Amino acid sequence: MGRSSLQGEDTRERVGHAGEHGRAGGSGVRERDGSARPDDDGEGAPPAAVPAAGGGGRPRPLGSPSGPGRPGRRRTLRWVACVLSLLILGTAGAGYLYYEHLNGNIRTDDLNLGKNGMAGHRVNAAGQTPLNILLIGSDARDSAENKALGGARDTFDGPPLADVQMLVHVSADRSNMSVISMPRDTVLKIPECTDRSGKVYEETGWTLTNESLSRGGPGCTVATWYKLTGITIDHFMQVDFAGVVSMADAIGGVPVCVKDNVYSRNSQGQGSGLRLKAGTTSVKGEQALQWLRTRYGFRDGTDLARTEAQHMYMNSMVRELRKSTKLTDPAKLRSLAEAATSALTVDEGLDTVAKLYALAEEFKQVPTERITMTTMPNFYSQRPGFAGKVEPLQPDAEQVFRMVREDVPLDGKASRRTAPAAPAVPEDPAAEAGEIGVRVQNGTYTDELGAARGRATEIAGILTGKGFTRATADSQTDPQDRTVVFYPSAELAGDARAVAQAVGLPVSSVSKSADVSGVTLVVGADWREGTTYPQDAAGNDTKAPSSAKPLNAGDTGACMDVQPGFTW
Repeated sequence: MGRSSLQGEDTRERVGHAGEHGRAGGSGVRERDGSARPDDDGEGAPPAAVPAAGGGGRPRPLGSPSGPGRPGRRRTLRWVACVLSLLILGTAGAGYLYYEHLNGNIRTDDLNLGKNGMAGHRVNAAGQTPLNILLIGSDARDSAENKALGGARDTFDGPPLADVQMLVHVSADRSNMSVISMPRDTVLKIPECTDRSGKVYEETGWTLTNESLSRGGPGCTVATWYKLTGITIDHFMQVDFAGVVSMADAIGGVPVCVKDNVYSRNSQGQGSGLRLKAGTTSVKGEQALQWLRTRYGFRDGTDLARTEAQHMYMNSMVRELRKSTKLTDPAKLRSLAEAATSALTVDEGLDTVAKLYALAEEFKQVPTERITMTTMPNFYSQRPGFAGKVEPLQPDAEQVFRMVREDVPLDGKASRRTAPAAPAVPEDPAAEAGEIGVRVQNGTYTDELGAARGRATEIAGILTGKGFTRATADSQTDPQDRTVVFYPSAELAGDARAVAQAVGLPVSSVSKSADVSGVTLVVGADWREGTTYPQDAAGNDTKAPSSAKPLNAGDTGACMDVQPGFTW
């Protein structure tokens, strides 16, 4: 891999080195003392601009050959809110050889390196499914340009970290889009991952989410997200420092706002170097990268403040590109196409310009005012060795994850969603309740509350009363934030769904897993009491909680607070 992206404020004490084909090797283990990890320039940024759009047009299926390489396919760019859309549109009318040249720029890697597959999407009544794309920013310094932009000499050519992680969810009806940023220092357990060479990275104990990238590649970051959230991820996209600068130059200025003069540099030389006057300034190129990587100087100087600034930039880009006509110049678009395709690493489902264009067509349908940026609700960890790091704040984090799993808009507005329809492929039917063996485990443990005693026995008894006479309590305790029904193989999928239905669990709670030998219900921290799964957890939430810090792309008044001591 070795495609670096946008974040990397702190000095990292790591072992391991780049592996074959640029893929990171080594354990990614580092010393942890809970202190800040300063580096040469100090900051981090998002892996790509979030796509958005207004305008009509019929969606094309992914991989549609229409679009690139055909004369007369130029389109008005008023709706463009993603550099991805721009790079694809920039090839319109280009010759076949140039199209193939751009395809050759795109790097690919495996979508999911975890040992458990991801659940499929259920279609709605209109035959539509949602789209979930994980944007990954690696902090690797693997080229002269990225080393110059990234700084931190002690990390040059070392294992990359996934220091920016944003999940983009496009609703099944394409009426709204939700983005969830996970802080790079989120404490969790990374699942077992196997890289392309066959090397197995065993499941970790408590560690940081950004270490997932060094455990085989972006497919392990995808697996980590799936384990934590239960959200099916369709694609990933990863970019680097140099690509961000090139694309920011091609796009042109993006207005950003600070409430006071700011200079991101402290007495130890830490900071991005961003220097702006109070008010609104149009930034591009390296200055845009500085904005996206600034931690020291914004609000309280934390990664969470940096994420907020990234959301502001991306929303401003949405608005700017939608009204802009300056990118209709074919030469500028070709330059952007070169920069973007050279910077991208994607899964094999997005390995051509045509597939990327088709994806952009899906984004095109989402109005700017229906894009909601959020940060995973979190709290500061109290685990030994992780002072200053964060963990998911429950139940708020699970509420956000559940809303995305169930395709509920985070902005609280109505969508064109319709009731789920039967899948196109017939599902495995369930056996009679009395014939289904069910193991029930108590996974309710949290550091704050401990475990809710007797939950496995209690829920097993409820299932028995509903006719599942082979339900038994299992003494195994594997903590889960959310209640899940696991099944090991396709022939037991129907049985697992029947168990979920019996206790009021949503269909998104049913998941295939290689870790179980039969249908297994793990009662999670979201169901510590009661005989029926809580209705608010099952799908009655109508808006993201305030702890997710939702920011709408239509908000033109957003302006960053400046950290005391970083003004001039």
